[in-house]
Amino acid sequence: MTKTPPVPVAAKPLRSDGSEARNRLIDAALVLFAERGYTKTSTREIALAAQANIASISYYFGDKAGLYRAVFTDPRCNPNVPPEAIDDTGISLQQALHRLMQSFLEPLKKGQQTQHCMKLHFREMLEPTGIWQEEIDSNIKPAHDALVSVLCRHLGLGCADNDIHTLAFSISGLGVMLHIGSDVITTIRPQLVASHAALDRYCDRLVAYAMAMTDAEAQRRALLPPPTRSNRKASK
Repeated sequence: MTKTPPVPVAAKPLRSDGSEARNRLIDAALVLFAERGYTKTSTREIALAAQANIASISYYFGDKAGLYRAVFTDPRCNPNVPPEAIDDTGISLQQALHRLMQSFLEPLKKGQQTQHCMKLHFREMLEPTGIWQEEIDSNIKPAHDALVSVLCRHLGLGCADNDIHTLAFSISGLGVMLHIGSDVITTIRPQLVASHAALDRYCDRLVAYAMAMTDAEAQRRALLPPPTRSNRKASK
């Protein structure tokens, strides 16, 4: 039987200004929501862990659902790359891919906080509250569309077909693996992610692999016969 982790309590008095108190509630809620899930975590436990008055949850977030949303969307836990940072006509494909991969690598430099964030995301997918679909619509899809746009521009395509979307998902998957497979990586080859310098090297490798995947797609397309009108319609 899995033991419930103890409620973390700070060892010394903390500042009580608004910004600090709010962040303490978010940090405490992140740990508890990630470990126990939304329904099994009480606001009283969160307030105790944050050394805050339970009424402060209502003051800053409205209710438990508002606090959960604040945790899930907090930039420290959910650092999404702005679509315009990827789909920037003033930079090369390699630079765009580097920005994308950095968005996956940089959170790993925060250590344990990233682990809690990933647990929270997995719990949301397994025990949905509805916020995951919002995350897809608001952040994941715009970033994907930006990458698709960059790939089309690089490959000289007027519009994206299924293969371009497949390529975009495959490229993003290189970065996603760092998060969903973090336990596997740290068990098999921990030195790959053991330091900030190692993570920067990992980022450079992922960019190189993504460029190679894009070059392979360009070569594949170069060998295809010109599409007929019916084929163009079918591919859309």
